[in-house]
Amino acid sequence: MKKILDMISQEVMDAFAACGYDAAYGKTGISNRPDLCEYQCNGAMAAKKVYGKAPILIAQEVVEKLQGNPVFEEAAAVNPGFINIKVSGSFLSDYLMKMQADETLSVDKAEEPKKIVIDYGGPNVAKPLHVGHLRSAIIGESIKRIERFAGHEVIGDVHLGDWGLQMGLIITEVKKRQPDLVYFDENYQGEYPQEAPFTISELEEIYPTASAKSKEDEAYREEALEATARLQDGVPGYRALWQHILNVSVADLKRNYSNLNVEFDLWKKESDAQPYIPQMTEYMKKEGYAYLDDGALIVDVKEETDTKEVPPCIILKSDGAALYTTTDLATIIERMELFHPDEIIYVVDKRQEMHFTQVFRCARKTKLVGDETGLKFLGFGTMNGKDGKPFKTREGGVMRLETLISDITAEMYKKIMENHETDPKEAEATARLVGLSAIKYGDLSNQASKDYIFDTDKFTSFEGNTGPYILYTIVRIKSILNKYRENGGSTDRGKILPPASASEKGLMMEIVKFNSVIAQAAEELAPHKICSFIYDLANAFNRFYHETRILAEEDRERRESWITLLGLTREVLETSIDLLGFSAPERM
Repeated sequence: MKKILDMISQEVMDAFAACGYDAAYGKTGISNRPDLCEYQCNGAMAAKKVYGKAPILIAQEVVEKLQGNPVFEEAAAVNPGFINIKVSGSFLSDYLMKMQADETLSVDKAEEPKKIVIDYGGPNVAKPLHVGHLRSAIIGESIKRIERFAGHEVIGDVHLGDWGLQMGLIITEVKKRQPDLVYFDENYQGEYPQEAPFTISELEEIYPTASAKSKEDEAYREEALEATARLQDGVPGYRALWQHILNVSVADLKRNYSNLNVEFDLWKKESDAQPYIPQMTEYMKKEGYAYLDDGALIVDVKEETDTKEVPPCIILKSDGAALYTTTDLATIIERMELFHPDEIIYVVDKRQEMHFTQVFRCARKTKLVGDETGLKFLGFGTMNGKDGKPFKTREGGVMRLETLISDITAEMYKKIMENHETDPKEAEATARLVGLSAIKYGDLSNQASKDYIFDTDKFTSFEGNTGPYILYTIVRIKSILNKYRENGGSTDRGKILPPASASEKGLMMEIVKFNSVIAQAAEELAPHKICSFIYDLANAFNRFYHETRILAEEDRERRESWITLLGLTREVLETSIDLLGFSAPERM
């Protein structure tokens, strides 16, 4: 469905052309002075240089052509040459009727759908999720949903860290504690136990203990390095123990991500890329892309246009060990072979920008991907506490993600129970939904690349630019619609009349922006655009609600029109929050 701004622009462009001017000067935008007009065209000023005519005269000619156009309620030429426009109520109501009849609420699907792999999440196994994992999961999930809604095929991959020294450390510590386990018996020939010799809680304690020991005890570290090598060489007992680590960790990760309403299509791991590394390194050497430097295998990726130093891409260290760079390049090979994506998007900490600059350049230089394949880095900023430093617990440690969710949910439960008499079980379910909205909206309402302050008091407020405020608005609309149905009215889609008040027109003006906002959010990978839109829409609805006696309106046709308008508002808001990764309760 055509965007309303494009339709308005086209009418003004046609008027410019009818006056003998280049139609391109008729491009129209949303006014930044809504007190004066709704849309504005500044093309007459630019046309002055070409046509040698005062801008105000050009504007007056164009405005004359616009008179009588049913799209416009008002068009005026204003010195020094602005064209100020207000759209007609009938044009708005017709557009909204078409919008509500469209299954995607006016959003056109991509003409050329892409296959996109999104790499987000990225936790290491055997470690609990903490607040540092929050942004990748939340932003990645939202982008996945937005791109799918826009018509693309999207594959979300968690990309687990399950390889390297951390595995050797865990195996070593388990061996110290339980040396008699069959996994360490080189003569063992039977089936390995199906049940892991540790719980997730024990596993989460084992890794930091082992890591600390390795920093103080060189012999312990050497033992861990040897265990890592044996695992990577395929020693059966070590591989069986590693599989237990994976199984226990992934089960816990899935539970935690589910609490965040985050889902992955793939649970791929660093280890999945390992089989591609030998062939990749041989190919890079054979084709002359990679060379040895002090024993390390490297690929130069600097370019003449660089304004800062871009170090070479190290493929293998001098001892032959692979690095994150190696694994990321091998993962690109795997993704190209398995999925043939048109685009791969990495949602990771912005401090990894140089790493991905090297990886992307190396992938292109060595032709692991063609020029037609997009490689995008979406770097996000840090989630900070009120002190401006990375978010911590009161004791100064890194907060576990499930603790943050639990704390926010408890705060929402407290507020819900204080404000209403409600069933505790229903309040608990509602608190989970509202708490999740507080966390996700609090994060996504910020531009991804920027650091932000996680303010619990602010984010859990039912007032202001917050998730709970958005949900409260949706629940208010649901309550009105429910009352209308209880009184015998029908909330089936009906006719929407031209607006009867400024606040009603204001609400309509916000709703019609939906398709352009979604297109922009999809193009720019920018969920914050949707947050800004639904905040403005919620404000516009609440102004209309406070000024209008909706259910008490005696004119049946007008009342039914308002109910239909409310139903469309709810649909747009609920579709939008679903794209952000949360949902609204029936009551609050």
